[in-house]
Amino acid sequence: MARALAARLDRGAHVEGEALWKMIVTGREMPERDLSGEAERQFELSIRNQCLLARSFAEAGFTPVLDFVVVTRYHLDAYRGYLRGGLLQLGVLAPRPEVVARRDAARAKGSTGDRFARLDATLREELAGVGHWVDSSELDVERTVEAMLAGRARARVT
Repeated sequence: MARALAARLDRGAHVEGEALWKMIVTGREMPERDLSGEAERQFELSIRNQCLLARSFAEAGFTPVLDFVVVTRYHLDAYRGYLRGGLLQLGVLAPRPEVVARRDAARAKGSTGDRFARLDATLREELAGVGHWVDSSELDVERTVEAMLAGRARARVT
C-alpha cells in the first residue's frame, strides 16, 4: 500500500522498514509476544535508518513514504525524534481483525494474521486519535490510497 501511495506523488520514494530490518543477516532477533531487549534495539535501528533515508530523499526533493509497523507511542516518538524539524504524517491502516484473518488465509506466502491480531488491540489503545486512520476492510489498494491522500491534513503528527 505504501508503495502505491508513493507512486501517486509527484516525486515519491518508498522507504520500507522491514526491508531494512532484514538487512541484518545474522543475529536478527524476531519479536515473540512483544518487542524487548535485542529485538527492540534492532527494531529501533530500522526506524533510525528509515528516517536517515527519508531525510536524504527529502533533501533531494522527494516525498518519502515510510512503511513499517508502528504500534506504540514509543515508536511513534522515535520517528518524531529522528525526523525532528521535518513534517511527519501518520497514516494508520486499520482493517477489522476478522477481515485481516480472511485476507491472511487467502495469502500464498507466510501468515501474518496471528501477529496482527496480537498487535491490533495495542495499536488501537496506544495510538487512538493520532494521525489519519483508514478502515481499509472494504477498500482495494486504489481506494485505500485515495482515502490516505484525502486525509493528509489530519495525518500530521509533528
